[in-house]
Amino acid sequence: MPRVWDVPVHDSTRVRDARVAAEHAAALAGLDEQRTATAALVATELATNLLKHAGGGQVLIDVVAPPVLAVDRDESRLVQIATVDHGPGIPDVSAALRDGFTTTSSLGAGLGTCARLADDFDLHSVPGRGTVVIARVGSPSGGGAAEPGPAGRVRAGAVNVPFGGDDYSGDAWAWVRSGDRVTLMLADGLGHGPDAARASTAAVEALRGSAHLAPAEALRRLDTALSGTRGAAVAVAQVDTRAAVLRFAGIGNIGARLCAGGTWRHLVSRPGIVGTHRPTTLREEEAAWADDRVLVLHSDGLPSRWAPTPDTCRTAADPAVTAAVTVRDASSSARPVRDDTAVAVLAPTPPDAR
Repeated sequence: MPRVWDVPVHDSTRVRDARVAAEHAAALAGLDEQRTATAALVATELATNLLKHAGGGQVLIDVVAPPVLAVDRDESRLVQIATVDHGPGIPDVSAALRDGFTTTSSLGAGLGTCARLADDFDLHSVPGRGTVVIARVGSPSGGGAAEPGPAGRVRAGAVNVPFGGDDYSGDAWAWVRSGDRVTLMLADGLGHGPDAARASTAAVEALRGSAHLAPAEALRRLDTALSGTRGAAVAVAQVDTRAAVLRFAGIGNIGARLCAGGTWRHLVSRPGIVGTHRPTTLREEEAAWADDRVLVLHSDGLPSRWAPTPDTCRTAADPAVTAAVTVRDASSSARPVRDDTAVAVLAPTPPDAR
């Protein structure tokens, strides 16, 4: 089962916890000593920034797939370090990203050095609303861009928040590629804790052998794979990048919304539970896919009245940044979270990154 580290940072003692979590995640990802040290440095500096500039916040550390997939090749795993805060925001992001822009008593690394050391780095900050930062660190030999082709023009990312600071989240996401098709899945194991995590992990493992299947057929295969678990709500979205078509099918209460040119539409799942109560018929929805599209999948840990903001449809943002901003802006002390919360996002790769 995949481990997720949720480290609330409200005093200096938790900075060390963020560093240790990054080291443990690096071990799971198989990083060497140098890249492990890099992940630890980035986590430490970002956690320190939360205290110094935002009055505290949250560090989420996970082991994830690359944001762009290569074809017919086993993918390396990366350590993803996300920080989320409701602080004053960064008034001058460009200045903050310059190497050497730091304050006294920090490590002196700064956001600019974190951005340079990480394989992927992006942030979103709005004065008065807070800041989200995403950094990923992988193996020196495991990165690299995907082969050229339509599928390289799609990227994915997510954040996963375990309920109550548990070690394991009952939610899990994955994405796979087969030729020109990329498939994103989000699974929410019933309940939370280890048993829920086993169900969602079984869905992830089954998806890896189902990259060539259409969403409805993939769900049928996942239903067999989850037999014997407590079951899960699962949504599968697939982009045929050559045909520029998105196909979607879901079972259970995974939310799905597609943004096209600033207009949002719901994609509808069928009632049921994958692994225990699959509906006899599955309907696939289809929609055009283009460079102005953003797809958001989320588990029911997100408040039911969550509404996208203009920031949710920013195609230039790293998908994991969009996911983290969604979690942050949907959170409220008046609406406490009662389950694991995961948000997965599929979006176009910016032209200058292709």
